[in-house]
Amino acid sequence: MRRIFLGSLCILAALSVQAKSWTKAEVRDIIYKVNNTWQSNHPDQERSFWDPAVYHTGNMEACLLFGNQQWYDYSVAWGEKNMWQGAREKDSSKWLYKNYGEDQQHVLFGDWQICFQTFLDLYAHAADFKTNGDLSVWIQRAKEVMGYEADSKDNDYWWWADALYMVMPVMTKMYKLTTDTKYLDKMYENWKYSNSIMYDAETGLYFRDGKYVYPKHKTAAGKKDFWARGDGWVLAAFAKVLKDLPKKDKHRKEYIQFYKKQAAAVANCQQEEGYWTRSMLDPEQAPGRETSGTALFCYGLQWGINNGFLKKKVYQPVADKAWEYLATIALQSDGTVGYVQPIGEKAIPGQVVNQKSVTNFGTGAFLLAACEYYRHLKK
Repeated sequence: MRRIFLGSLCILAALSVQAKSWTKAEVRDIIYKVNNTWQSNHPDQERSFWDPAVYHTGNMEACLLFGNQQWYDYSVAWGEKNMWQGAREKDSSKWLYKNYGEDQQHVLFGDWQICFQTFLDLYAHAADFKTNGDLSVWIQRAKEVMGYEADSKDNDYWWWADALYMVMPVMTKMYKLTTDTKYLDKMYENWKYSNSIMYDAETGLYFRDGKYVYPKHKTAAGKKDFWARGDGWVLAAFAKVLKDLPKKDKHRKEYIQFYKKQAAAVANCQQEEGYWTRSMLDPEQAPGRETSGTALFCYGLQWGINNGFLKKKVYQPVADKAWEYLATIALQSDGTVGYVQPIGEKAIPGQVVNQKSVTNFGTGAFLLAACEYYRHLKK
């Protein structure tokens, strides 16, 4: 086993594991199989909360990559089912966000805002697909809700790590829609608040939220407990934000700095088989395979390699091993994606995660990784 030193971190790259040499056609076929399987098994559209919304971010990634009308229409049907809204409370004086909430008053809660990523993408790319009617309704609620947040004086909206994936890309997409820099300014303010309560400068990783900050919370072995899916949301958020952020944005260098440090920390704790355990620095806390965090890391790392932010010779072996796990172990013969930890917020000792552990958000994360790996092979 060789060790690649990057700053104060050490990336372990196992020479004993030889990844398969994948072709574009093979990865394309996997994307089609996984996405068609999901949509054929789920003809009824779900609500616009975070978990189905994450699937739709993956669906849109695949849809735009291959120009697939069927996949585009599937997300349009989802938008129509949900009236192009997240939480539906009309009176802004009743809008909430400071606690977890699945009710209709939690309009400003990030788990109800991620749907706007897909609605904005559908609108932005409508000219490339067959569409009918007045499309302004697709973005009307997004403009109302995100405009309200951007204009507000509060900056404590994102108090859990997941929110960075749920909402940061919404802010950059709102900027692209309107060219109003208030969305970028509010994104930075909210992100700085997030850093103040859950970022660990020593490792470059994010605790899931303030409850899990060390030493207030520890693993059973007394170690820092970084939840893989939580950090996966953050790394994927950096990739999505940097993709859309203007080159001249005044905070771009700072985002890149944090992204690179987190990428190095993530690469450092990959397991031999290519996945990341649920508790990243303490594999024994919840040992075994897990797909959602691994897929988000694969996407976030591969995007950085593809776009020149991460050194290919250092990080491509990490992404290759992650993709090998996703494509040969997580992916099941029936086209489903297994080994996804169920909805939660931490690594749970004794929780069973196996090949039958399939979720909408895990499938979406898999599609993100697969599409970015396809782009890698295409280059």
